[in-house]
Amino acid sequence: MTSAPEVVLQFDRVSLDYGGQRVLSELSFSIKRGEIVAVLGPSGCGKTTMLNIVAGFLQPSAGIALISGREIAGPGPDRGVVFQSYALFDWMTVRENIAFHLRCAGRPRREQLEVADRMAALVGLTGTEDRYPYQLSGGMRQRCGLARVLAANPRVMLMDEPFAAVDVQTRETLQEEILRIQAQTGCTIVFVTHSIDEAVFLGDRIFLMLKGGLGAFEEFAVNLPQPRDGSDNRLHPEFLAVRERIYRAMRQPAGSAA
Repeated sequence: MTSAPEVVLQFDRVSLDYGGQRVLSELSFSIKRGEIVAVLGPSGCGKTTMLNIVAGFLQPSAGIALISGREIAGPGPDRGVVFQSYALFDWMTVRENIAFHLRCAGRPRREQLEVADRMAALVGLTGTEDRYPYQLSGGMRQRCGLARVLAANPRVMLMDEPFAAVDVQTRETLQEEILRIQAQTGCTIVFVTHSIDEAVFLGDRIFLMLKGGLGAFEEFAVNLPQPRDGSDNRLHPEFLAVRERIYRAMRQPAGSAA
């Protein structure tokens, strides 16, 4: 008998007050191991606030946030964050940037190099290991940031609009890379985006956070054919149907959504 997937992330009525105002109110959800959950919604709905609580950068004012059954008390190696900005060290090579967390952890130099080269290959950066960030395109820099997170072998990857600054073609290629890498590593991903298409292509589930809802969200399941990284999925009837449902939900006046 196959056991149910482990719950990796859980929010139980999480609220956050900031500057004397409530910015998140009684948000509850659970995310299972190996899931990709896309978090979608307008600016100011709480997407990044939620992500920062998972990362441990913010502490809830009420409620509890858990990772693998333990309360999130701060940042930890079980979570890696890929930001919208590249956040690379300009004076380090690609290999050195990827190995940075391993060096901070005191891992042997040989292991640092082996892991860095393996992660570079995983994200398609083979041959660029000795280059500096200024010698890379925007898409390649974001791949380097992704490889640095993967090198730390986190249980959960948190991605805050990581592809917003690249062109459409590169963005779609990177989305396909994320699905390919997730299939190989089995990591859990929480992906914040403003793009409906990106959310539907990547997410096993989508949380559509509601403007002014302070934690209220609608959930959409996505059942696209395997392998998920196939570009034809963008034309699949399921993709188009879920995209339309989300579009209509986002266009409804606040408070009128189901």
